[in-house]
Amino acid sequence: MYSEKVMDHFQHPRNMGEIENASGVGTVGNAKCGDIMRIFLDIDDNGIIRDVKFKTFGCGAAVATSSMATELVKGKSIQEAMEVTNKAVMEALDGLPPVKIHCSLLAEEAIHAALWDYATKHNIQIEGLKKPKSDIHEGEEEEEY
Repeated sequence: MYSEKVMDHFQHPRNMGEIENASGVGTVGNAKCGDIMRIFLDIDDNGIIRDVKFKTFGCGAAVATSSMATELVKGKSIQEAMEVTNKAVMEALDGLPPVKIHCSLLAEEAIHAALWDYATKHNIQIEGLKKPKSDIHEGEEEEEY
């Protein structure tokens, strides 16, 4: 069962769309469930995220986590955005069912991927930022059925 906040962010997503000439764009996916998330960041000269938009192809939880993640980073500094974890996204949504926790991980990874793109374009390093994976299951052992 989804919380009221999850349902609200799914039915009335915040910051949906894209930013032309974005400072950073991050795209991540989950091949196992088919979710794809793209985050667009507009970062000013002081390193503040002025605007953020998302486009997500996936389930309701993927849309809700994308929406909440954008709310959590908007107006924040790059370093504050780095501190937005999948746990923070889940807590802000009053929780997710265990089978949907990967959606919050996608949201965290999409933010990091957009920040990586920004850092690459501006030839800077962001403390604690690692090169993103295109699939959140990259590097995991294949499950046998």
